[in-house]
Amino acid sequence: MSSRVHARTRVLLRAARHRVADRQRRAPPADPRRILVVPTALLGDTLFTTPLLAKLRERHPGAEVTMTVRPAIVPLYAARPYGVRALAYELRSAGTLDAIFAQEDFDLALVPGDNRHSWLAAAVDARWIVAFAGDRPAPKSWMVDELRPYRATPAAWGDMVADLVDGPPPRPYRPADWPAPPCAPFAQPGGGYAVLHVGAGSPLRLWQPEKWRALAEALEQRRLQVVWSAGAGEEGLVEEIDGGRRRSYAGKLDLAQMWHLLAGAALLITLDTGIAHLAKVVGVPTVTLYGPGSAQLFGRGEFWRDAPFREVTVPDFPCRDQQILFKRRVEWVRRCQRSISECPAPRCMHAISVEDVLRAIP
Repeated sequence: MSSRVHARTRVLLRAARHRVADRQRRAPPADPRRILVVPTALLGDTLFTTPLLAKLRERHPGAEVTMTVRPAIVPLYAARPYGVRALAYELRSAGTLDAIFAQEDFDLALVPGDNRHSWLAAAVDARWIVAFAGDRPAPKSWMVDELRPYRATPAAWGDMVADLVDGPPPRPYRPADWPAPPCAPFAQPGGGYAVLHVGAGSPLRLWQPEKWRALAEALEQRRLQVVWSAGAGEEGLVEEIDGGRRRSYAGKLDLAQMWHLLAGAALLITLDTGIAHLAKVVGVPTVTLYGPGSAQLFGRGEFWRDAPFREVTVPDFPCRDQQILFKRRVEWVRRCQRSISECPAPRCMHAISVEDVLRAIP
């Protein structure tokens, strides 16, 4: 905790110092040559910047684009999709903060999601900072030069992120736009196989073990080998579901290896988590189960409209009624971010049947 407080203090002081020094020269750049993108840290939030990166490359083909990402995510960007350079950033790591502070002189900084990251953009002396309006509390946005509203009508989050830059939407995604990253060797399944990713960031996004078992048996009847996947620390989920009968990659792969596991798969079935969004980038046929989350917000949208990606949800589930997106109230948003103490059993997930999932397979 002390290292995090120290890092935040460094960011705040450096941002304030730069703002005092350059308060007379702030203006939006007509032709930015160096652009910084500072998303929130989670894998899904990082990947949802892809439409923005595509639009930046179309609008500013000669610009140098740098994006801060968690160290574990950096390998996904090794082949520099859309020409972006991924810079490792972990608030607790003084080394990553020093490396970012060495990258001053950005013409433009874009902050999708949490506006507290605008302070990091200011700390590296970004000349113009753009973010979305309405974040709370207000001091998070003090470093922002231009606040843009969310869309007034339903849209996917990735498409909305691209609104931070003027101009028409980017061309829809094609898998060739993102070359596969190199990875360390691992034992990959042979033949046709399906990956079932059973982990998620919240217990309220989990599906019942008996349904996973029934789904695995149904896929094997279709002559697909079933392999399990989950994140580090989630190995127990697979054990509860399968008892060691089938191959499991739970907690064994880094993200670059996960890319290649998905790339070789005939099918991915996953919960609403970062792996679902990685699947859209890889281009693997995917079925994603949305319970408390919004299929509208976090599904294909326009940018990934051609992806072999299908959303399974129960529309208008009565308790999917919260209207908050990154602490902004949005009238058309319908999602649920309740905790396990507020909702002891995820009825929205339990309402999804095995048959619903099988019918959705692309």
